[in-house]
Amino acid sequence: MPVNPRRVVTGHTPEGKSVFVSDGPSPRAMRYDALPDFAILGVWATDCGMTAVPGSDDPTPAMTTFVPGEGGTRFTITVFPPANVMPTAAFDADELDRKMHAELPGLAEAMEKDNPGMHTTDTVDYDIIISGELVLELDDGERRHLKAGDIVIQNGTRHAWRNVANEPCVMYSVLVGCPRV
Repeated sequence: MPVNPRRVVTGHTPEGKSVFVSDGPSPRAMRYDALPDFAILGVWATDCGMTAVPGSDDPTPAMTTFVPGEGGTRFTITVFPPANVMPTAAFDADELDRKMHAELPGLAEAMEKDNPGMHTTDTVDYDIIISGELVLELDDGERRHLKAGDIVIQNGTRHAWRNVANEPCVMYSVLVGCPRV
């Protein structure tokens, strides 16, 4: 599976005619060479008040956070490295943290430093395991093993994704910004 697959975007001319706006990879892909097989890709973003017409501008490069605000959405692809892949000798946790804050704003701040991977966002997420396997861990330590084809509806809960298998896992996610009550 390519880390940044082809993305075809449609839109409209000022006269309302349907057109292809772009055809190629997403402009928002984050990889970290010292952490093999890890990648997060921002495929598309909407924010509250956006409309589909004219729909010709790509909002993804301009998004200021990977976590949508109320009424916004994010479509992401995450590749989780397998359990047997260790960071390379060049791995620097502080550098990864700086890179994540620069390239994954909103999501980086949601990550807990004292419990790697554990995070909470004010979103309802529709997650689909495309390939590989993951373990979903909740804050009470309960876990569910997920395989390709499984779907998770994440209701703003504190959670972590753990790849305990020996192959990368690809997960497609749609995040919908929802207020926490």
